[in-house]
Amino acid sequence: MLQRLFAIALCTLALGAVSSSNARAQAATPAPQGAPAPKFVSLPAKADVILSDATITIDYCAPSMHGRTIFGGVVPYGEVWRTGANAATTLKTSSNLQIGSLTVPAGTYTLYTLPTADGWTLIVNKQTGQWGTVYDKAQDLGRVPMSTGSNSVSVETFVIDFEKTMGSATELHLKWAGVDASVQVNAVK
Repeated sequence: MLQRLFAIALCTLALGAVSSSNARAQAATPAPQGAPAPKFVSLPAKADVILSDATITIDYCAPSMHGRTIFGGVVPYGEVWRTGANAATTLKTSSNLQIGSLTVPAGTYTLYTLPTADGWTLIVNKQTGQWGTVYDKAQDLGRVPMSTGSNSVSVETFVIDFEKTMGSATELHLKWAGVDASVQVNAVK
């Protein structure tokens, strides 16, 4: 928790340090075609883990609740979600992985999810570099069910992290509002 608060404080300080000319340049940069103008700012975030046989990095943008109903509201049930905000969430792995029952070769992928009221599905997609709402099912490497639980305290800002890391195994967790969706990840040779 302290680590997350420290990271948020650093992001806040970094944003304050942006020069006005750089801020004007960023404001003048158009959003990708088809991307709606953001109502709220979602900061870039990263989750990474080093296993005995692999390094895994996930780059994403972390939206916040802002008093909204998230699952079944901002994120509709039964629809593919970009698993974050803005650009597509990217998974990079230096080695082959087993994510749940899905074999994922070393490389770069996009992560999507399919949340429902009864459970979640993680989608590993081969298309990369696109805006988060640009989803092509034909590019799916595969889908795996996720375990869902609840957070003891509502999570204001979306978090992707790794827990219970030991040797070549870890758990990938997606936490927001009251939901904690997770899946087992193992590096394989």
